Amino acid sequence: MKENASSIDKGVTIASVLCCAVFIVATLISPDAVKGLFDKLFKFFIDNFGWSYLLVVASFVVFCFGIAFSKFGSVKLGKDEDEPEFSLPAWFSMLFAAGMGIGLVFWGVAEPVYHFAGPPFAEAKTAQAGADAMRTTFFHWGLHPWACYAVVAMLLAYSHFRKGNPCQLSWILEPLIGKERVKGLMGRSIDTLAIVVTLFGVATSLGLGAMQVCTGLSKLFGIPNTVTVSILVIVVVTVLYIISAVSGVDKGIKLLSNTNMIMAFGLLVLMLFNGPTVYILKFLIESLGNYAQNIIWLSFFMDTTGGVAKHAGYEWIGAWTVFYWAWWLTWAPFVGAFIARISKGRTIKEFVMGALLAPTLLCAIWFSIMGGTAIHMELADPSVGIADATFKDVTTAIFVMFDHFPMGFFLSLMSMIIVCIFFITSADSATYVVGVMSSGGDLNPKNSLKIFWGLLCSTIAAMLLLTGGLKAIQTVSFVVSFPFMILMVFMIVAFLRSLASERV
Repeated sequence: MKENASSIDKGVTIASVLCCAVFIVATLISPDAVKGLFDKLFKFFIDNFGWSYLLVVASFVVFCFGIAFSKFGSVKLGKDEDEPEFSLPAWFSMLFAAGMGIGLVFWGVAEPVYHFAGPPFAEAKTAQAGADAMRTTFFHWGLHPWACYAVVAMLLAYSHFRKGNPCQLSWILEPLIGKERVKGLMGRSIDTLAIVVTLFGVATSLGLGAMQVCTGLSKLFGIPNTVTVSILVIVVVTVLYIISAVSGVDKGIKLLSNTNMIMAFGLLVLMLFNGPTVYILKFLIESLGNYAQNIIWLSFFMDTTGGVAKHAGYEWIGAWTVFYWAWWLTWAPFVGAFIARISKGRTIKEFVMGALLAPTLLCAIWFSIMGGTAIHMELADPSVGIADATFKDVTTAIFVMFDHFPMGFFLSLMSMIIVCIFFITSADSATYVVGVMSSGGDLNPKNSLKIFWGLLCSTIAAMLLLTGGLKAIQTVSFVVSFPFMILMVFMIVAFLRSLASERV
């Protein structure tokens, strides 16, 4: 394949690689020591900075809707004459596949069932626990995560397509810090941070995806469910997503995203009509209302008195809500940059409505069908064992539920294929974005650069599995997301300063 002519920003690339190399080498030398450090860091961030995640992420939601319905909502993310490059269905498919992907399949059954069987607010395995579980799940996968993505995407698309700046996060801050600092050490440091956050953010999801696929292979084909097999899964999928990445956005990512949306929709339809259809539809409507009614309370609930922690038996807010906000923030640089790339020509209002409301509704439908079916089965007959299996190993939840359906093997196999394609599209999008970031903002980074970043990202994912699986993934999310969250606040200030010059 012909190599393009983009140049590599050696300073940013070397600094990013060194940051990642420290983690990889330390893990190879002493995985137990790294795991112990992760445990301490996890507790430190939960105890001292949990409140800041809730406050800042809630402010992102307010900012997005505030700017959309202000006089600046008609401003285009591009020149006034620019039109959208992709159709609405194609645009939505790509942003959704990049933005949620593996997590939906991984947590689709596991999270609602976990909150149902070990609820923070109600008695376990009751109808009230089921209602609370779905409301909480909607909250974790609704407006807040998509607001994190939308902030980065909107600001970067405005800076690049409308103001003509390079497609790098550092240039968003140009109205605040000036061009010289953007081109200097400060700008390089910002772009390095964005790359490191992106690599670790994607690596966490690759780790989750590998764990899910490994569990599926074990249940369906009897292959041992070990860390070694999970790492082999990462190796195989890495080859596939590198092939996709070098084929470009118009070919690889677009084709895979559309294919996966069709497959995911097919799985939902099968589950909807083979499951308790009326119950699911009622559950969806009721849970949407429950979510809308309680979103403000949930956005700022920190369990200050410790009542929920005592009831649940562990630090529930930190392990769930605060972790999720940290996780979404680690995804914000690459998902935001990718959405920015495909959103040229859309107005700010159109962008916000499309990037927040539509994905939130689709996530609600997914969890209502998957999680709602599992909760209905548990309420009707607790001996089905979905809850018990989830508490032992969250990766098994969806497969245990499928075991109770006539087409259980087919459904499990289909979900594994969806995970693998989500796996590819997420990593595909990330390698493209990191390639752009490390090429001075060039929208056509070298294929060799994308392959290099893909290999590095997969290596980090393998190291995370060696140092504790899900717990390591949670801790890394906290460590790398906190400085980026602070950076996002300054990016918004710079954006508002630049937006003030618009004539609307």
